[in-house]
Amino acid sequence: MDESKGFRKFLLLTFLIGFGFFTMGLMDPLYDTYIPIFLKRYINSNALIGSVMTLDNILQLFLIPVVSVWSDRTRTRFGRRIPFIIVMLPLSAILFSLIPSMAAISLASLIIIIFLFNIFKTSVRGPVVALMPDTIPGDYRSEANGVINTMGGVGLIIGTLVLARLMAVNESLPFVTAGGFVLLATLILFIFVKERKPDTSEEEKQPSIIASLKMIFSSGDSSVIRILFSLFFWFMAYEGAKPFLGLYLVDVMKVSSGNAALAQGIAGIASVLLAIPSGYMAHKMGRRNFIRFSLTLLALILLLVPTTGFVSRSFALPAGSSLFLFLILMFFYGAVWIGVVVNSFPMLWQMASYGTMGIYTGLYYTFSQAAAISAPPITGAIIDLAGYPGIFIFGSICMLVAWFIMGGVKRGEVHSDVD
Repeated sequence: MDESKGFRKFLLLTFLIGFGFFTMGLMDPLYDTYIPIFLKRYINSNALIGSVMTLDNILQLFLIPVVSVWSDRTRTRFGRRIPFIIVMLPLSAILFSLIPSMAAISLASLIIIIFLFNIFKTSVRGPVVALMPDTIPGDYRSEANGVINTMGGVGLIIGTLVLARLMAVNESLPFVTAGGFVLLATLILFIFVKERKPDTSEEEKQPSIIASLKMIFSSGDSSVIRILFSLFFWFMAYEGAKPFLGLYLVDVMKVSSGNAALAQGIAGIASVLLAIPSGYMAHKMGRRNFIRFSLTLLALILLLVPTTGFVSRSFALPAGSSLFLFLILMFFYGAVWIGVVVNSFPMLWQMASYGTMGIYTGLYYTFSQAAAISAPPITGAIIDLAGYPGIFIFGSICMLVAWFIMGGVKRGEVHSDVD
């Protein structure tokens, strides 16, 4: 009880920091849903579409760690993260607004605009993410991560269930409106979020990048490495399915393009509802145990997805039942997935110091984006060879591999490491 009261004094600050996550939640699902649809106008191969969708992930693999560490070492009167945010988020918003217009011109112009957009959106992600652990004590980061992921979920809901419907009016309208929201969120962050200044001891403890990495990987403790490889596999499952959910709804469920983001929107609603409770539950249950429990449920849910049509036919359910069952599973998927996301980052941050927060953030994205690069071409090829059910079976297997690796993690719990 005392611990929950302790977090309350950080609640407003966490909520304001969450506007950075709101921008990502707003842009990412629109990007993931409609870029494959735009590409489909020029490219027939799903494997090739999956390969193009990894362009942003390749950038993230290199840019996020570099910019995260760069922001670790930045010192300005605005702080070390805010300068990156107030420059790169507005540029991301402007370029994001131009994507549909460029898609209407040619494949080359579409690829160029998404490349430029991802340069800035990718560069700002590390500073946005690291802003929270910079300011919130380690014991409360699961709860805080729940709050900021709730903000990201709100952005996702607005993007998928509100803005996506504007596609029927004008293809540019959802992207331009989202860009406006991103500019507003940037202004809120700049005005209301004040970064804390490090004390003298924290500045003195700041090691070099090479020394930090050497310390992490040669400590003799496998917990960091196990978490990193676990998240690689659960992101293989997540990123493998994500680019094709819109196409799955359009091609298999026969929904309109305006409803192509429905699955992500439903999952986003569940994430918003469960993000904060997931942080509190993991605080009580233990972060590792909670993540492993969540991975088990995710593997089961993914196995059930391909059965929705069979169940609908077997029980002679009304027309549209298969879509209804699929969306129910997506709701549960979102509710459980957010528990993994909310608690995995705090486990790494719990092991970091003020001077290495960006390095740990960068490592998280190095492994998650390595999965995001690897998975879409694989799942695209699976669709070409075996149809859409294959990607959900592939995802279930990846979740189980992550569950197994997480079993050996010994650190990262509340109170278990020096903040």
